[in-house]
Amino acid sequence: MQLVSDPKAQNQSIREELLGVISEVVDSGWYILGGKVEQFEKEFAQYCQAKHCVGVGNGTDAITLALLALGIGPGDEVICPSLTATFTALGISATGATPVFADIDEATYTIDPTDIEKKISDKTKAIMPVHLYGHPADMDAILAIAKEHDLRVVEDCAQAHGARYKGKRVGSIGDLACFSFYPTKNLGALGDGGAVTSNNDEYAETVRMLRNGGQRNRYEHVVLGRNSRLDELQAAILSLKLKRLDGWNKKRQEIAALYRKELGELGLTLPSEAEWAESVFHLFVIRTQSRAEIMDGLKASDIQSQIHYPVPAHLQPIYKNQDVLPLTEKVAEEVLSLPIYPELDLGQAEVITELIIKSIKA
Repeated sequence: MQLVSDPKAQNQSIREELLGVISEVVDSGWYILGGKVEQFEKEFAQYCQAKHCVGVGNGTDAITLALLALGIGPGDEVICPSLTATFTALGISATGATPVFADIDEATYTIDPTDIEKKISDKTKAIMPVHLYGHPADMDAILAIAKEHDLRVVEDCAQAHGARYKGKRVGSIGDLACFSFYPTKNLGALGDGGAVTSNNDEYAETVRMLRNGGQRNRYEHVVLGRNSRLDELQAAILSLKLKRLDGWNKKRQEIAALYRKELGELGLTLPSEAEWAESVFHLFVIRTQSRAEIMDGLKASDIQSQIHYPVPAHLQPIYKNQDVLPLTEKVAEEVLSLPIYPELDLGQAEVITELIIKSIKA
């Protein structure tokens, strides 16, 4: 089956190198918070143009720990989009704070700055833009709102490793930023993993303590911490893959360009790229009234497509008392993710476009 994403294909392409770094960690006898984690944190901070990187257990924990480092907790509110993996909101809820959902910009599908302003209350403490599908949110507008209302900005970069906003890497723009290294991400581990990046010394140091039981030194617990540590094995794997990330992102961009060229005359809404953005196409998401027909046509040829996301966070059972978000709800009924990953060759992508054209014209 042709998949929307295929981490196995990527891992097979560098299998011998992966086995080499895995063996190195196994033979080292050191598996938690050692040299491999320190090495990856240094490399990834530099890649993101950030001063600090703190490896944690997963992307959801990254969100929770970043917010806790800002002192956010029960009684506070954090504004975020609803068109995202619900784990964004779950990371907020895990602090005891309440996620407040804003609508999206219809062109980029990222959070709409004008709707953020409508959702600010005296309980609001932070804004969490999501760089959705690999496309950056409108950070200047968001930062201006945050400055006006004395709010912190925490980027959710789980789908945007390497993306740029006005030439600057995401992960270096807000007060803190959160990454996931889930296996299907642009930079994926062989299991769970996450990181928090920041240019603020105090915030980064607090996250370092929080991830390790709140310890400043061993057996000295100074804050109420968690247990969320990136392990040596995943760090070593991520360091190996980081060297290839820009090349892999370029392949995604090439596939996206082909899709745009071949599907441009069908009346589909194709992903747009703001003039200030460089998307890394974690997903290639079209909008169409013919979603079921396209999905069925692809499935008949053993090609997978997916919906990201069929039920927005504000309509999930745990959050469904939230406001109506017209654009989010409209877009969720129309979006469809096509296969896109670096190992998908352009010939395969051509076949996918031919099947879509056939499905629409049938």
